[in-house]
Amino acid sequence: MRALLDAIRAEVAETASYTGRAALSERVLDAFARVPRHLFLPEALRLAAYANRPLPIGHGQTISQPYIVALMTDLLDPEPGDRILEIGTGSGYQTAVLAALVERVYTLEIVETLAATAGERLRGLGYDNIEAALGDGREGWPEHAPYDGILVAAAAAEVPPALIAQLKPGGRLLIPIGDRFSGQSLQLIEKDRSGRVSRNNVLPVIFVPLTGNAES
Repeated sequence: MRALLDAIRAEVAETASYTGRAALSERVLDAFARVPRHLFLPEALRLAAYANRPLPIGHGQTISQPYIVALMTDLLDPEPGDRILEIGTGSGYQTAVLAALVERVYTLEIVETLAATAGERLRGLGYDNIEAALGDGREGWPEHAPYDGILVAAAAAEVPPALIAQLKPGGRLLIPIGDRFSGQSLQLIEKDRSGRVSRNNVLPVIFVPLTGNAES
């Protein structure tokens, strides 16, 4: 884990001209270090768990590169009392990192097998501040809105309006925008106290596409 944290710190420093962050919060890094990434991977890939790269988890999905997980978490500026919505549970790894930092995480996954496996895994690891469900992330989860932060772990052509609507004033939304052909950019969207929305491109990324029920 120490080597992985060193690799993340080095990549953060290298990409500071894009992200505006030369270092990540020690609180975020501490939470990151306490989540055992190998337990969120298929048995055959566990030896590669602490390499700073994405890995496949089946169903055409991946567990994100640790640097990206740490960066996106940090960019949310999570506070202990926050309630966060995650779109794209995947393996549950990013979910667990968020859960170590905030009061409550609500997470949606559209692939039924992944949703079931991640939910079982997170419960088995003792996370009691996560609510997971099968659902179309483009619609968000209005029952629990508004959210202090929203993190989307899949790329969309544009920001789903439902997610902006469910973001609390003063909140932050992280989402990859674009596709694999024209390129993707991680966007940070902020809603100020008056409800005005601004967005900034953070850095180029590569994510699996965000799908909906009509497409899956």
